[in-house]
Amino acid sequence: QVQLVESGGGLVQAGGSLRLSCAATGKIFGINRMIWYRQAPGKEREMVASISGNDHRDQTTYADFVQGRFTISRDKTQRTLYLQMDSVQPEDTGVYYCYVGHLVPLEGVVEIWGRGTPVTVSS
Repeated sequence: QVQLVESGGGLVQAGGSLRLSCAATGKIFGINRMIWYRQAPGKEREMVASISGNDHRDQTTYADFVQGRFTISRDKTQRTLYLQMDSVQPEDTGVYYCYVGHLVPLEGVVEIWGRGTPVTVSS
């Protein structure tokens, strides 16, 4: 069973940087896409950035509110997902979740979520 564990969250001042990581454990058959979501207090969960592709040609997409400030990446094994957060702002505060679309034979895409890592940006 694949499990995801996020790390790297914490308290940071506005304008600073953080690097989030998401480590996948267990047997992985294939990956559809890997996504970072976030949920601010009192708000719905929203997509931050996603990465997909194969043959070492990753395709990335970003929400407008992080375009140019955040960078999503992953290692070659596709077992670790990263989110480099630069020029953070107080509105980036929230719990950041890792999502993986796991391609399981005979089952299709199985959605897997991490438990989240909190990020607090002080002004």
